[in-house]
Formats: sequence, C-alpha cells, structure tokens
Amino acid sequence: MSALFHLDRNNNATLQKQIREQLVTAILGGYLPLDEPLPSSRSLAKTLNVARNTIVLVYDELATDGYLTSKERSGYFVNPQFVAGKLEKDSKNAPQSDSCDKVDWSKRFKVKPAVQANPSLAHAWHSHPYPFIYGQLDSALFPIDNWRKCWRDAVSVQAIRDWSSDRYDSDDPMLIEQLQKRILPSRGIQAEKDEILVTIGSQQALYLLAQLLLDDSTCFGIEDPGYTSAGHIGALFGARVKSLAVDENGLVVDEQLDSCDALYITPSYQCPTTVTMPLERRRTLLDKALQHDFIVVEDDYEMEINFESNPTPALKSLDKHDRVLYIGSLSKTLAPGLRMGFMVGPKALIQEARNLRQLMLRHPPLNNQRAVALFLAQGYHDALLRKLARKFHQRSEIMAQALNTYLPGSYILPSGGSSFWCTLPGGINAAELKRVAAQKGILIISGDSYHYADDLPQNCIKLGFSAIAPEAIEPGIRILAQLIQDMSAAD
Repeated sequence: MSALFHLDRNNNATLQKQIREQLVTAILGGYLPLDEPLPSSRSLAKTLNVARNTIVLVYDELATDGYLTSKERSGYFVNPQFVAGKLEKDSKNAPQSDSCDKVDWSKRFKVKPAVQANPSLAHAWHSHPYPFIYGQLDSALFPIDNWRKCWRDAVSVQAIRDWSSDRYDSDDPMLIEQLQKRILPSRGIQAEKDEILVTIGSQQALYLLAQLLLDDSTCFGIEDPGYTSAGHIGALFGARVKSLAVDENGLVVDEQLDSCDALYITPSYQCPTTVTMPLERRRTLLDKALQHDFIVVEDDYEMEINFESNPTPALKSLDKHDRVLYIGSLSKTLAPGLRMGFMVGPKALIQEARNLRQLMLRHPPLNNQRAVALFLAQGYHDALLRKLARKFHQRSEIMAQALNTYLPGSYILPSGGSSFWCTLPGGINAAELKRVAAQKGILIISGDSYHYADDLPQNCIKLGFSAIAPEAIEPGIRILAQLIQDMSAAD
C-alpha cells in the first residue's frame, strides 16, 4: 500500500491533498483490492510519517464522496461502484499496431497553424536570475488577499445561482457593467451593453474578427515590426497580409494603407517599439480609413499602465463612423493565466461575433467572469493599477539608467507599459544574443520574434521589466552589455 504514495513535502499542495489525490488515483485505477480493508488510519499515518488526523480526514472525505464505504469493526473498503463497469486491461485482446495502415494526418490538415513562426515563451522564467521577459507579472505585485476575497464572494450561494446555469451565449452582466463603468471610460470610450463581448484574452477577439472580416479577397495590414500572430491569423483565413512601416510615432499613415481592407494596430504602445501614436496622426488615420473604406482593429494592450498624467485617448474614442474595433485585455495587469479579454464595436458586429463565439464556446467561464467583476466593482483593480503604474515607473527609471550606463543611445523612453525596445550595434544578431544570454541566466526577447517581413533589422531586442526584481535590473543589463561587447569584438 505504501508504494502507492509519493509525498513531496516541498510541494505547494498539503500532505492531506496529496494523499487524497493519490488514493483516488489508486481507487479509479483498480490498484486496491475490493475485498480487503484499507490500512487503519494509525497504521497508514505511521507508514507515511504524517499525523493520524490527516489520514482520518482523508478517509472521512472519501467516504462522504462515495469512494470508500465504512464497515463497522472492519474499517474502510473501496466502493465497488467506482470500479464497476471498467474494462479490464487485456494485452492479449489489445489491437496490434500496424504502422503501414495508420492515417497520414499531415495530408488531412487543411490548415497548418504550427508552421507559423511565433516568439518562444520562457515558461521556466522563475528559475532565471534575470528574466527580462514580457507578459509575465512579478507575483510580489499581485494583491493575493483581495483576489481571494473576490473568489470567495464568487462562490457564495447567491453568486453560484447566478453563474452556474448556462447563459447560452451571454456574458456575466456584472462584468459587462464594470467594463462600461471602470475600464472603458478611462480610455474615453462609451459603449452600450450590446456593444461589448467578453473573450478569452485579446487573442480570441482578434481571431473572431479575422474570421468575420477576412478571406482570400481581402488585404490585411499589420505593423512591422509588430504582433506577428495577427498576420498569421489573417493568413489562416486566406487574407493577403501586408507589412506596414512604423516610425518614432507608430504606424506610418501614408499611401501604404490605401490597398488595405483592414488594419491591426497598437497605437497606445506600439508593439514592440513602445512608441505612442500622437493625437494628430490618429485623426489622420481615421480620415484615411473613411476615405479609403478600411476597418481598423485597435489593440489597446497595456492600456492601463501609463506614466503620464494625460494619456492619449484611445483611437476608438475619436471614431465617429464605426470604423474602429477595439480589443483589450486584463491579462497584463490582473493575471496572464486568467485570459480575460473583451472587444467593443458596433452592435451588428458584436452580435455576429457572439454568434461565432458560441459555435466554439458559448462564453468564457462565468465563475471567472464574476470574480473579475467583483475585483473591479470593489475597487481592487483600480488600486492595483495605481500600484503597478508606480512600481513599473520605478523599474522603468532603473532600466533607463542602466541602459544609459551600459548601452547608451539604444532605446526610446516609453511613456508607459512594461518593456523597452533596444537597437543594438549593427553587427549583433539578436537571436544569437538571446541564446548566449540564456546561458548566463538572462532571458530576453529577440526582435525577429516581431518581424513578419524578411528584410527588417536583426539587431533589436525587447527587454521587459514586469517580472524581474528591481535590484536585478542593473546587474542583468551589465552582464548583457558585456556579452554584446564580446560578440562585437569577435566580429
């Protein structure tokens, strides 16, 4: 019996939880005999070197849930109903594999999204001392206690009654209301309830819009360098993807846009260069959209993190002709893993997006929506934004000072967000630098991750500061600068 347990005292899960999970696995896997009692709580506790009460609680829970049955003076037994009807493993009757007759799946796929180049994600960033990565949040900045309060409220009896039933294709009305009151007004946007759709991150919003608006007859313009996944999504639906130039003011608004049917842009903090499109250029872009009849998809990522007192209003807030479709996300501030996004657009467009969404999934999980709504309603999100803006501004200043010391002239100071875009000496290959830096515990993003065209510079890197500790920024930049110097000398 003890061989079934592998307790890890360094695991975040409690011993009680580990024992329960491993007992359930043993029961459902048929590893415990039905006609023999489980070891007594005293015996098993001694074997596993845990408190007897821990075993008693596990046995009682499993009996309540029906996994075990209790027999007076005999102990606990596995409930035979949990293994009844399961097919016994029989290697003799198992079908034999014949590789000659197997389906060649590579010939069945009508699309192959895996061939699209995407920036690699450093999932093990916690183990690196200098994680200059993007899109992750230092856990020390997150208000864990406040988030837990909202989750407890979200699983109250009344809340469960609200979200446990299927709303078909509707979103949580409380979250929609909070987006209307707390999120969108800060960007100058006023929207009706039926002009908002909740999505699983901004990525799903972009995918839905692409499927609705793009096909092999359309031209889809994306910033280059930019968010290349937008181009890959457009190409997936047959659109001709056009790379659009950017400068120190963001997307260049000129004749390069004339042939486009739709654009995907990031005007608040251009991805990845972090520059902000000025108000006058935004108005020029809207005039051109009307003149040449194209649609603009505005991704207002990191919209909340701004270091200036008077941020530039969203492009959507200036739109008078329903040509701007706005997508946003709470992932960068609330929790990347939560994948909570939204889109804003004309009622007819949002209704069709809702119809399309319900063919994939009816709505994002309503318990998640309710927890986020409570987090917004109780003011925790606003408090978090103020904290993040202050902390990120401090880290931005530390980063700027370190770059001024070790890589002077390599960057344009961003007005918000959580990253720097750096141009290195011309002979430096950023992809090779990324590989070498990782060996020194430094995680960076090479600029080629943001190139859709083939002829863009290879000597740019993106340095994020949302995940790295402030005291690690300067030494990390110093080591990185030395690697760059060594690579330059080798050339």
